[in-house]
Amino acid sequence: MTYELSPEHEAFRRSVREFAEAEIAPHAAQWDRDHHFPVDVVQQMGDLGLFGLTAPEEFGGAGEDGDFTSLCVAIEELGRVDQSMGITLQAGVGLGINPILTYGTRAQQETWLPDLVAGRTLAGFGLTEPGAGSDAGATRTRAELDGGEWVVNGAKQFITNSGSSITSLVNITARTGTRDDGRPEISTLMIPSGTPGFVAEKAYDKLGWHASDTHPLAFSDCRVPEENLLGERGRGYAQFLATLDDGRVAISALSVGCLQACLDMCVTYAGERQTFGGPIGRKQGVAFQIADIAVMLEASRLLTYRAAAMKDAGAPYRQFKQAASIAKVYATESAVTATRIATQVFGGYGFMEEYPVARFYRDAKVLEVGEGTSEVQRMLIARGLGLPVE
Repeated sequence: MTYELSPEHEAFRRSVREFAEAEIAPHAAQWDRDHHFPVDVVQQMGDLGLFGLTAPEEFGGAGEDGDFTSLCVAIEELGRVDQSMGITLQAGVGLGINPILTYGTRAQQETWLPDLVAGRTLAGFGLTEPGAGSDAGATRTRAELDGGEWVVNGAKQFITNSGSSITSLVNITARTGTRDDGRPEISTLMIPSGTPGFVAEKAYDKLGWHASDTHPLAFSDCRVPEENLLGERGRGYAQFLATLDDGRVAISALSVGCLQACLDMCVTYAGERQTFGGPIGRKQGVAFQIADIAVMLEASRLLTYRAAAMKDAGAPYRQFKQAASIAKVYATESAVTATRIATQVFGGYGFMEEYPVARFYRDAKVLEVGEGTSEVQRMLIARGLGLPVE
């Protein structure tokens, strides 16, 4: 069985690649240096329909012409030239649009989705806290009902697309009570930007992804209407788990873009760089390392698009969940390895910021962390095998 993309997907890939190479690649290094979030280009991505690939036509999306595989193709192609723009799309759709599309009421969807799908606005997903990341059950942010309003107090951290000039809302998890078994009741709430008591604090000074928008969030007696509950009360934990499963495949696609960039850069450089009377690509020590990148790329791409195909086909949840974790742990760790190899192939030039390889090297590490760390993926894979791992 193969997981080759359809002719339609390949045609779509070409269109996204043309856009990325024309509108993003020439500016990516400068955006990285300036820590600049290019709102105009993000909205051009919206004009191209990239934020609507999983949304129905009634909200301005691609409808039957789009699917999850198409989203992965777009993320891969953007990530091939700039990981920051790749994660902006991934988070904008997977963490911003899809929770509303999946769990929102009709009124919530009609209010928020048209602008989000068009790329005119962005939404974030506030899960991680200073003491609660992978251990989401340790969430400390609280929301209490008072006179028909939720009163929210707490903090979130590392939240993508949460404080840009076009961010319209952030979906957050919060403790809304205690379950019968004594565990916290976790629900999801929609917090519009500009709500009194909600502050997107100063953007992080990150190791990589300099052109993406990432902030810590603070909530102090922040009040939103009771109807801003997203999905069923007490189901926030299950909702975010399903959201992260999709996100893991999308992060795998971003990793595939990184791997492709490393392979392209290394093949070109190894064919041009001359030492000892010939190109360094004829030296086995260099050629074999580049061959390793090609192997990791092919395996990562197959694992990623296999999982995407399962999502589109409506595969049983447990099978998809296992495939998503396998793709995520392999593709992300391969991307980190590939950037290290690429930096080595480039030698001293690889250590210079004027070469894209340095930017990819910095950007890659977080791939092993976001949407569930490599350790969490291995735990989930082991559980899927029936092992009683804690």
